[in-house]
Amino acid sequence: MTFHRPVFVGDEVTCYAQIVKVGRTSITVKVESWVRRGIGEEQIAVTEGIFTYVAIDEDRRPRPVPPDD
Repeated sequence: MTFHRPVFVGDEVTCYAQIVKVGRTSITVKVESWVRRGIGEEQIAVTEGIFTYVAIDEDRRPRPVPPDD
């Protein structure tokens, strides 16, 4: 995760997520967070990251990602 700028109390935070890749047992998602400070309209990028989530079964072993319905 990369932090470009801080987030302060009172900031309005918006997060955007995009699926980058769906593998056999995992999904990779890119997340960006932006803020608006005070009453201004300018949005400022504050952080971003790429996260990989692995589907696991009851034994904590990787399992296939369920199909998209």
